[in-house]
Amino acid sequence: MSATVAFEVPTAQGPRPVTVSYTRRGRGEPLLLLHGIGHHRQAWDPVVDILATERDVIAVDLPGFGVSPALPDGLAYDLPTTTSVFGAFCEAMELDRPHVAGNSLGGLLALELGREKLVRSVTALSPAGFWSQAERRYAFGVLVTMRRIAERMPLPMVERMARTPVGRAALTSTIYARPTRRSPEAVVAETVALARATGFAETLRVGSTVQFTDDVPGLPVTLAWGTKDRLLIRRQGVRAKQIIPRARLVRLPGCGHCPMNDDPALVARVILDGSR
Repeated sequence: MSATVAFEVPTAQGPRPVTVSYTRRGRGEPLLLLHGIGHHRQAWDPVVDILATERDVIAVDLPGFGVSPALPDGLAYDLPTTTSVFGAFCEAMELDRPHVAGNSLGGLLALELGREKLVRSVTALSPAGFWSQAERRYAFGVLVTMRRIAERMPLPMVERMARTPVGRAALTSTIYARPTRRSPEAVVAETVALARATGFAETLRVGSTVQFTDDVPGLPVTLAWGTKDRLLIRRQGVRAKQIIPRARLVRLPGCGHCPMNDDPALVARVILDGSR
């Protein structure tokens, strides 16, 4: 069951209201889950049941994605603003420095929350921000193409394609190495989420200059990359390890860009081990 929380984010022009949708389940130390651009919190569904046996799991829709409303006028979809939003979210939810795991854009946000010492551990699955300019242009081109296809496809066509393994592969093989493991309902929902993401274009625009260049000292950091990541290729993990030398770099055999679907047991174990 989803819920929403409203809170204010400080800005130079005064506090601005933000609303975030989330689900929460489990027991133990708090663990915040952050999805990638164009996705929604249901990207974490394959691992939530496992994580919830040992953690208080809070999976969120980023502002402007899923069913979370867009950011109000005056708030940008940049890294400093989004970090402030989740600092305020944690305060509103009374989360005292939760563990955080993120995928893609969510992995970049998780690392930034770690750099700002707002969390107690970071697990970043194929995080953005460690690309060369050529790799970034390639990834953004793929994302824009995926978005345009999702926007232009009538819902009945998406539903029809999602019923077959070949159709699910056509819709999601860019982000999943094992797309047929995703249920038809999940594929339809995430295609719709991509098409309707109000924060997509602006997030992509400000992301064109993003490069993560700082260490994240003083807390446990895990970097994990799928060996079959076709969006942010795995050599970016080596760059990330050079920038964050104390991080644990984990290889995820047979996994794509969103590994939670491809190998839930392995990804859950990596997150749990990284959040001790």
